[in-house]
Amino acid sequence: MDMNKRSVLFICTGNSARSQMAEALLKHKAGDRFDVFSAGTHPETIDLRAIEALKQFGVETVHLVPKGVDTFTGKTFDFVITLCDRASNECRDFPNANKQFSWDFPDPKTRSGYIPFTTTLNELNTRLSMFLLIESASDVTPLDSNVNKNVITEKQQQPVLLDPVDFYKNFTDEIRIKVLMLSHYHGELCVCELMEALAEDSQPKVSRNLALLRKSDIITARKHGQWVFYRINPQLPLWAKSIIATTTENNTAMISEPLQRLAKMKNRPNKDSFCK
Repeated sequence: MDMNKRSVLFICTGNSARSQMAEALLKHKAGDRFDVFSAGTHPETIDLRAIEALKQFGVETVHLVPKGVDTFTGKTFDFVITLCDRASNECRDFPNANKQFSWDFPDPKTRSGYIPFTTTLNELNTRLSMFLLIESASDVTPLDSNVNKNVITEKQQQPVLLDPVDFYKNFTDEIRIKVLMLSHYHGELCVCELMEALAEDSQPKVSRNLALLRKSDIITARKHGQWVFYRINPQLPLWAKSIIATTTENNTAMISEPLQRLAKMKNRPNKDSFCK
């Protein structure tokens, strides 16, 4: 790794499409500023359709090879970003990661539509543009690892039958909007992190808004030791995920200060042990 660059590791299940496209895209967009890698929890052969989609956009692909997460055991990364819900569940906390995000993109191999790989590539490009905009001047703050490792995992949920009226009501409150935007960007946050990011001193106020989002099935929660972590419900229908994503990616100024406060937060709770 180049010590003058910040390092990024993308993780998905097979390291055959999404993480490979993300690696190639970020190298293409900002290879002068970031050392970029990818890996899979269960690596497979790279899907040639992912390679073809990248080539159509003039992105270099010769360096792409499938790798397992064990390849990077003991390595330190400034950013570790999971790209699918399964990888997020298996690798909630990568050792020596200064920041870890959980992004969830549909698998282009099972996605409907005329050009699923190009669609996923465009979505990755939009998210990475937001990442570069926000993180270009961010300071990295290591996470505190001295947290009880007693984990209670989330219950498996059925696909959400979401009422659009109920969904849009949640966008009438600034705290709930920012919670969704911050969760979309980071992937998973606890109450104390949200309070710090939102500069809110009242835990009941933040918890009350989280409870409303949970009641609508828009976010889910899991208990980890003494902490409860919240994230956008992975079972949300695609139209709802797309609205949250579009809102976040086109209004980054709205959460720029919350993200800066969060980056400077000391003693942030850790997540789960790696790949459990």
